[in-house]
Amino acid sequence: MPGTAAPKTGVVLFNLGGPETLDDVRPFLVNLFSDPDVISLPTPLRRALAWWIAKRRAPIARGYYEQIGGGSPLRRLTAEQAAALEKSLAAHGAYKVVVAMRYWSPFTEDAVEELVAYRPDRLVLLPLYPQYSFATTRSSVDHFRRVWATQGRPATQVATVAQWYDHPGYLAAMVERIAETLAQMPVGDGSPVHLVYSAHGIPLSLIKKGDPYQRHIEEEVKLLTARLDEWRSAPARVHLGYQSRVGPTKWLEPSMESLLHRLGQAGVRRLLMVPISFVSDHSETLYEIDILYRGLAREAGIPVFSRMSSLNDSPTFIRALTDLVLTAR
Repeated sequence: MPGTAAPKTGVVLFNLGGPETLDDVRPFLVNLFSDPDVISLPTPLRRALAWWIAKRRAPIARGYYEQIGGGSPLRRLTAEQAAALEKSLAAHGAYKVVVAMRYWSPFTEDAVEELVAYRPDRLVLLPLYPQYSFATTRSSVDHFRRVWATQGRPATQVATVAQWYDHPGYLAAMVERIAETLAQMPVGDGSPVHLVYSAHGIPLSLIKKGDPYQRHIEEEVKLLTARLDEWRSAPARVHLGYQSRVGPTKWLEPSMESLLHRLGQAGVRRLLMVPISFVSDHSETLYEIDILYRGLAREAGIPVFSRMSSLNDSPTFIRALTDLVLTAR
């Protein structure tokens, strides 16, 4: 009908968020450990435990952030991804891309406020977690739906991209980054490069409750390796470890600490780390991998240590996100 406005789509990019200053560290940790998808306890106990954990961990975590510039760059990098995605989607219609962080600003409530002002006809929820987990995708999306139901426009059609670890465009972006990093690695003594996939760990209790995260991680490792000539025919040089364990409960194994120790004992001399749970640089890459694990590798006798740069706003990655939005149902 002449004069009818083109349909508008709101796109929500979800991430966990991160403290932007040293003073933000403790309240960020309180928010994180107050999430029932992270700690499954009755609300009063969970909040008390979150406060206790944050109080104990904040001084240590502040030290980490001091070493990477005083805060997390995640908000800035996610905003850059959102801007690049919105520009890419503009060729396909009217789209507005907003960011909803789970544990720090811009919070979900901020994203909902932006979307209410935009008045979209349709929403696409796109968590920036390639693999599905209760602690990431489910937590972020469920919280958004709760806020949208009370503060948004509940009748709006909503499509959710639950996981995309196997999307061809995403895999292409990862392979591209791995190849770039490999080409820049020091030759060292010429020994073969071992590929170490690093995934964020989660408690085994979540896996026992049906969380598919481990299966998605392992499937992605197979898909990526099949695309990499350097390691496709050398499975003994491909490894998977889990990082970022918190607390005394059992988490996915092997831990990255134990894996690096084992590789050093086996005589590995050149190592390429590939983070596969993260699409943006933040403390888990800039501190944990670049500083902590690099130091552990050196102590283990591995002299050449490189990390694949996170995808951030890689054009190939933005094209993959564009396709995910356009095909979301």
